[in-house]
Amino acid sequence: MTLTAPVASPGVIELSDAALARVTAALAATAEEYDRSGEFPWKGIRVVHDAGLLRLGIGEQFGGAGLSSVDSVRVFTALGKGDPSVALVTAMTVFQHALQAARPWWPEAVYRQLLADSLDRPVLFNAIRAEPEWGAPARGGLPATTITRTATGWLLNGRKGYATGSEGLDYHLVWAATDEADPLIAHAIVPAELPGVEIVKTWDHHGLRASSTHDVIYTNVELPFENFVGTRVSEQSQDAGFGAIGIGVVAIYLGVAHAAQDFFVKFANERIPTSLGRPIATTERIQTVAGEIEAQLTIAREVAFGLARRYDAGEPVTPELGVLAKPLIARSAIAAVQAAVAAIGNPGLSRNNPLERHWRDVQCSRVHPPQEDAALLAAGKRTLARTH
Repeated sequence: MTLTAPVASPGVIELSDAALARVTAALAATAEEYDRSGEFPWKGIRVVHDAGLLRLGIGEQFGGAGLSSVDSVRVFTALGKGDPSVALVTAMTVFQHALQAARPWWPEAVYRQLLADSLDRPVLFNAIRAEPEWGAPARGGLPATTITRTATGWLLNGRKGYATGSEGLDYHLVWAATDEADPLIAHAIVPAELPGVEIVKTWDHHGLRASSTHDVIYTNVELPFENFVGTRVSEQSQDAGFGAIGIGVVAIYLGVAHAAQDFFVKFANERIPTSLGRPIATTERIQTVAGEIEAQLTIAREVAFGLARRYDAGEPVTPELGVLAKPLIARSAIAAVQAAVAAIGNPGLSRNNPLERHWRDVQCSRVHPPQEDAALLAAGKRTLARTH
């Protein structure tokens, strides 16, 4: 539903390099603390809120300024460099604002209240789609989570997995379907405080340990009619996949790789083995590794920003480029961090140094859709189907 007037102005959100660098530094100051504890990163979320970044993506029709693809890459690279767990939770909220701006679907009163609340405190929401047995919607199929019409609205039941931000969410946007031959399917808007919403702390992960990506069980959650407006499965259009809005997600891991590069440079200049008598940064081996890291980051930056500029300019983007961008950026980010870890040796794998955390976090880039095998398959099919 389209709002009839702007709700509340989020004010001017500063996105200069200097402003983003301050946010990066503030997030980095608590990243290790939350990585070790696995607790929800409220300090980092408060930093992002205070900088106005949680209100990015709000459409002009709602009093916001929107968010360009280039700025999405800039912002989430900066956040990922500071704390990728905070960055991912932030991205989920920002992208939902952007989707609402592009295709309004929230009940007017609910979204109006959300925007008003977001001026005073962090308001987080996310699309909860995956399921422990089903997997991710990107692989196809229907969710086992069901929504049933009642005399007063809807009743939601099911279990979701990988609900990023779960402990801090104000609203869960739960992907659910009716139990019919041609079911209605859509996101149900579920206020987090409703009876029947239970977070199960299953997230004990290799990386992004503070992202609160737990399971959630929904048991007879009562919703008003306007909180679920489904479309018949037979009428569903195909998801466009990795596009202008989603490019910021993989930029998070470009930020992680930049953080790893910074540590590598500092370590190489400060490490002076007794047998060498000078910083290892003066050796050709370490200089070559530094060049490899920069080469990988150059590839990732050029793909991310190049694609973002094309989206912003309204230029046509081939399906192959759109779907391959994510795995290309992820590959380069992973390779950059791996090169740093391999060159440094034991110190690179010690929890006394942040490089070990960066190495764990960057691996998580693999799991975001489109996953590499699906992206290569889609691009390969299109390539082979070309006629000359």
